[in-house]
Amino acid sequence: MSYLPYSKTLYQSSSHLHLLEFPSKYLRSNRGTIYPLAIDDITTAPYLRDPFGTATIHDYVHACRTCSGLGSGQYNSLCTFAGVGFFVDGCEWAVGIGMGGVVFVSSDSSLRVLILILASEMKLSMSSRLESGRSEVVSMRWAFGKRSGTVDPKSPLDEVTVSNLFPTCISKPTWTLAISHTTSVIQATMQETDYLIVGAGPAGGALACFLGYHGLAGVMIAAAPGTSQTPQCLRDIGLEGEVTKVGSKHGCMEHTRWCRSMAGEEYARIHSWGHDPKRKGDYDAASPCDHLDVPQTILEPILVKYAHDHGFPCQFNTALVSFVQEGQRYVCEVKDSISSETRKIRTKYLFGCDGGRSVIIRQLGIPLIKKPQQGIAINVLVEADLSHLMETRTGNLHWVMDPETDYPAFGKMALVRMVKPWTEWMFILFPEPDQDLSREPTQEEYLARVQELIGDSNIPAKIKDISKWYINETVAEYYSKDNIFCLGDAVHRHPPFNGLGSNTCIQDAFNLSWKIAAVVKGLASPSLLSSFSPERQPVGATIVARANQGFRDHTAIWDALGLLCATKPDRIAAFAELRTPTPGGAKRRAALREAIQGTEREFHGVGVEMNQRYVSDAVYLDDEGPRPPLPSDPVLHHEITTYPGSRVPHAWLNTRVPGKQFSTIDLAGKRRFALFTGVGGDRWRDAARRVGEQLGIEVGVYSIGWFQDYEDVYFDWARRREVDDDGCVLVRPDLFVAWRSKGMIADAEDKLVAVVRRIMGRQ
Repeated sequence: MSYLPYSKTLYQSSSHLHLLEFPSKYLRSNRGTIYPLAIDDITTAPYLRDPFGTATIHDYVHACRTCSGLGSGQYNSLCTFAGVGFFVDGCEWAVGIGMGGVVFVSSDSSLRVLILILASEMKLSMSSRLESGRSEVVSMRWAFGKRSGTVDPKSPLDEVTVSNLFPTCISKPTWTLAISHTTSVIQATMQETDYLIVGAGPAGGALACFLGYHGLAGVMIAAAPGTSQTPQCLRDIGLEGEVTKVGSKHGCMEHTRWCRSMAGEEYARIHSWGHDPKRKGDYDAASPCDHLDVPQTILEPILVKYAHDHGFPCQFNTALVSFVQEGQRYVCEVKDSISSETRKIRTKYLFGCDGGRSVIIRQLGIPLIKKPQQGIAINVLVEADLSHLMETRTGNLHWVMDPETDYPAFGKMALVRMVKPWTEWMFILFPEPDQDLSREPTQEEYLARVQELIGDSNIPAKIKDISKWYINETVAEYYSKDNIFCLGDAVHRHPPFNGLGSNTCIQDAFNLSWKIAAVVKGLASPSLLSSFSPERQPVGATIVARANQGFRDHTAIWDALGLLCATKPDRIAAFAELRTPTPGGAKRRAALREAIQGTEREFHGVGVEMNQRYVSDAVYLDDEGPRPPLPSDPVLHHEITTYPGSRVPHAWLNTRVPGKQFSTIDLAGKRRFALFTGVGGDRWRDAARRVGEQLGIEVGVYSIGWFQDYEDVYFDWARRREVDDDGCVLVRPDLFVAWRSKGMIADAEDKLVAVVRRIMGRQ
């Protein structure tokens, strides 16, 4: 067996000395990133005092935010792993490099974490070997000036402290930390897995969560160094509560506004996301879940953490280069961006969640249906405390534009999106069309524009990140080929209007995960997987079209405000006309009102959010007539129905002696089929039992109605089920109706077995 020696300096920094020690129960880690949990609860002072003052974990995290550009918040990455681990007393420890220090984190939450930020010319060398995807440290060596020493990695952790690893008196802040490791890698090593997920965004992270929830274990890789800066699906696996804790809802999402500046005059506002009193009932009827604003920066770490804890660790800094098919498996070449080394991973299933520049889509040659781009947008992540302004301006979206002033070509107007109430904001700048943007604006120019958009120079603002994106209108013709499945932004690319981006990514994953699990466990034929693309591709096409139309709908507002006039004098005149008691002024005011009202399909589009209709071999339609038409406005209004291929309707239930109410949604899902029946439907229980005996597939049976298992509290289920008391509604694990029977039938047992056989492709 041959070994390839490898040595590389991973990180250099010049910051002063800290050693922080706190219980690792406050951390969650994987092979790529360490995530702090509940940072605000940690007030531990440093183990060693900084020669330049005192510090706490808060100071450390603040330094991470300031120096690393990784974003902020309690789920931020603390460091990137060096790809080296060692074992002490049977417990795996990982070594992380980043933010000016080295992190030792244990997989055993009862042990402790050491975080060191060093200002000395110190080198930490580790000799290790990688085997079967794991590395074990053979030796550890430190060097400080002319002094050096070794550490036995097998020694107890308590001995691996500053007194052993490093000199205790370091005080020169000008020295530099250099950390390197030497690894002996087995040349023939090939990592084996059955499930390789490429990408750790909303689609990849959600898919890893759902597959892990089904008891499957695999690998997730991501080219990024860490996570980036929907509720019913997450409710099914118990994540809704955790997401709700960090998301924003209720008053934070009450309005969308149009204004001259964040601090200045307001042109108009509209109720949003179910807060319009005229629409609240529509949202309450559609789902037990409230609308929740969870920026991707907050959502991704939650998904990655859950995935890691359920069998899908993420290897960050690892990009897919290419893949080839060898028999029934795929051999994927991946590249470590830290070491520049390549290695291979062999997998049975390959999942392309690698975003708008998907390597997998490109290599498969899947055609993309494209329409012309609508331009470019620039995201400027800003830290600014606007709490005092939001007392009278509550809302998570604020369109800011001033027709009467000059503006830079890179930022004609902005959509200011709340990230964290009310201290962090995304200023999405929309440049003047056809402008030459070849010259990159400076940080100072961006900050000046942000200050103009805020409208109060006394409010401090700090730019945390800047990125650009194209306003795409693209969808893949199909989503899968053999055992390769693509989802998320890899297959549908669009602007964020209607808030359908991450939601659609997660729904893609929810649809696919139960099918993969059923096939792997022998409960379904592999043909079940062929239903993924015909079910989800039409949804993606609809979402892409709707999101882009939502963006175009704003043009009428800009026109009514005079913003589209070619010259500044014309803009001023058009805007001034809004105030005049003239026919022209009345016409322009009416146009503005109509244009604002026209955005209702964006901000109250419960129909486009919920009206998915699946048509595939995984939906049993033989007993149905023609499908009823959608509502007259399928974007605004939700079709509540049990017609197969639709979402199972939500209805509040309780027990005869009332307790905490729950939804039909809460009974369905949970990795199994569900069958809803009522008074007189007892034979469906026998039918479900037969399915379990003959097919090995669990079907939970729930009788709803008068003196049944569950009470129909408001009689909503009786109105929405569209079958008789003794009929049934069969629901798939992804909460979509698979089949229904109007009433009891003579051959109920044989029929249900036949239906489930058909759905699972086992005929």
